[in-house]
Amino acid sequence: MFVKLLWLKRKEEYETLKKRALDFYEEAKNALESGRYDLACFLAEQSAQLYLKSALLKMVGDYSRTHRLRQLLSELVKSTSSERLKRFSEEYNVHLSSLEDAYIMAKYTTKHYTLRDSEESIRLVEILSRMVEGEEGL
Repeated sequence: MFVKLLWLKRKEEYETLKKRALDFYEEAKNALESGRYDLACFLAEQSAQLYLKSALLKMVGDYSRTHRLRQLLSELVKSTSSERLKRFSEEYNVHLSSLEDAYIMAKYTTKHYTLRDSEESIRLVEILSRMVEGEEGL
């Protein structure tokens, strides 16, 4: 009984995180379209973070309480032994680092993000979500 309740709770949390990831992604696109580039980058980071956390929750059963995208992706790579995710992690390491920075920079500093920054952030989330969904078998 306890195991079933735990599984149901995790399933509900997975579905919530996945929905929020999609919602943040849509809001990032809306912010981009309305010229709110700082917000678009921040929302894209939130989307990526929740995509990774939802994937870890589904595939591993838990996730680290961190906002560091590269750490979350590394945990996903280790737990799945996915060569595709490993190559993605290596190829997009600098982009992921920049997106990680948006978590803090867009909220607390005077850094101003550009149209290009926003477009690249959103594109990275699109690539990441396809990679993650491919591993989840969705």
